[in-house]
Amino acid sequence: MPANLVETTPSAYAYPLLIKQLLLTPLATTPDQEIVYRDRLRYRYRDLQGRIGRLANMLATLGVKPGDTVAVMDWDSHRYLETYFAVPMMGAVLMTTNVRLAPEQILYCLDHARADLLLVHADFLPVLDAIRDRLKTVRTVVLIADGAPAALDPARFAGEYEALLERAPPGYAFPDFDENTRATTFYTTGTTGLPKAVYFSHRQLVLHTLAVGLTTGSHPGGQSFHRGDVYMPLTPMFHVHAWGFPYLATLFGVKQVYPGRYQPDMIVKLFVAEGVTYSHCVPAVMQMVLNCSEAASANLNGWKVVIGGSALPKGLARAARSRGIDIWCGYGMSETCPILTASQVRPEDQGTLSDEEELAVRCRTGLPIAMVDIKIVDTDMNEMPADGKSVGEIVVRAPWLTQGYLHDAKSSEALWRGGYLHTQDVATRRPDGYLQITDRIKDVIKTGGEWVSSLELESLISQHPGVAEVAVIGIKDMKWGERPLALVVVRPGHEGQLTTELLQQHLLAHCQNGLLPKYAIPERFLFVSSIEKTSVGKTDKKLLRQKYGAS
Repeated sequence: MPANLVETTPSAYAYPLLIKQLLLTPLATTPDQEIVYRDRLRYRYRDLQGRIGRLANMLATLGVKPGDTVAVMDWDSHRYLETYFAVPMMGAVLMTTNVRLAPEQILYCLDHARADLLLVHADFLPVLDAIRDRLKTVRTVVLIADGAPAALDPARFAGEYEALLERAPPGYAFPDFDENTRATTFYTTGTTGLPKAVYFSHRQLVLHTLAVGLTTGSHPGGQSFHRGDVYMPLTPMFHVHAWGFPYLATLFGVKQVYPGRYQPDMIVKLFVAEGVTYSHCVPAVMQMVLNCSEAASANLNGWKVVIGGSALPKGLARAARSRGIDIWCGYGMSETCPILTASQVRPEDQGTLSDEEELAVRCRTGLPIAMVDIKIVDTDMNEMPADGKSVGEIVVRAPWLTQGYLHDAKSSEALWRGGYLHTQDVATRRPDGYLQITDRIKDVIKTGGEWVSSLELESLISQHPGVAEVAVIGIKDMKWGERPLALVVVRPGHEGQLTTELLQQHLLAHCQNGLLPKYAIPERFLFVSSIEKTSVGKTDKKLLRQKYGAS
């Protein structure tokens, strides 16, 4: 249609939405706020500015140009935060490398991304040594060392990160450029085929930061993120920009605490010593922290924790709430930057719900955050009614969704068919707007012609006091087509006491309350020592089906 475009004065500044703009407010208002790395280092935001400039100068000296790709293999650290800013601000692309992948997968990702320079922590040198001779595009490697590094072989390394930073000047004139310039690339940990590369522009990352800040910062009471918080990520910084929160924490100018390699005792010590109030993680990390000995005597009251990556089981939510943790679920995926929804308790419901009613709200998939257009549709893209019963796939539009998979046009078209991004998640929508994912399309169990939600079963089983962790998969059955199989890790102190019959009785009580149909109760429960996870801490149901599918 005809558009009445605004007139632009020749001298007017267009103000592109670039990552560098996120630094303006904190440097003006909270330059002396702290950034902490484990128990090893602390510095101020004004120092962060200088280190970002030094890093850009160091990378430029090593030949990095706009459009080049800089890959990182590091633990969650201040250095990672510095690359979040310096690399894209130069006009280069930051590739965050999933260090938990197998060496051959890391080789594929580095080559597929066409990485030019690699920053690698000393802990990952064995992985690099296994693939270095086969890397096609990486021409320069910089070593990251915690502490004084040994003498470096100049044929292998351009230098050590801190030593090179010290020699570089702090001032760097970060240019303006098109806000649609690619800023980051990373690889999804899909359960089929090779990893796929998603990518995001400066504009997308800035808009995601603003939308998450608006949604979390405007929420009254608990479940909010604001300038008085102390932030510690417990989601790897290689995974979806640590859900985007380091950018938001920097914009807000809050104290940031980076735990390095995830060790439960160190996480709890940092929480206590640094006064941490806000974190995010997958359920497995929360379970790990709650079960460590240091947490038993620590006061965890007031710790706000967003759970994502997998559904938040009610059993885990109840255990966290009993320790004073303000816990709730968020939802998104690698392709969505990632945050789409948050299960915040509405202001009008705060203080009016029973503990169980509020727990149910916190475990839902949630309400869309600002600027997210989310629908539940059938296979013909018809929107399903918001009745809490009608099931369909979640499709979505938002300003920050990946526009495709890098170098993969066919998969990109499948992702965006019909003009909406397809999540492959099956869900319902309640009349009050809350979404509830019932399963992944590939994980839903069809038994005797009826659908059974593996996530619903997991949540109900997790509420038994003897269950530490649970995963439910579908296995072939000659009579019913498929039947659910429950894999259970027994909580310490309940060994030898938990039985199939006890768990079936536990589920039968939920059937009597109308929460579960009887045909959904598994005939078999396998008691296992651990449940396999993907590289980002999600339950690896593909591997579980391969391992137990013939049971």
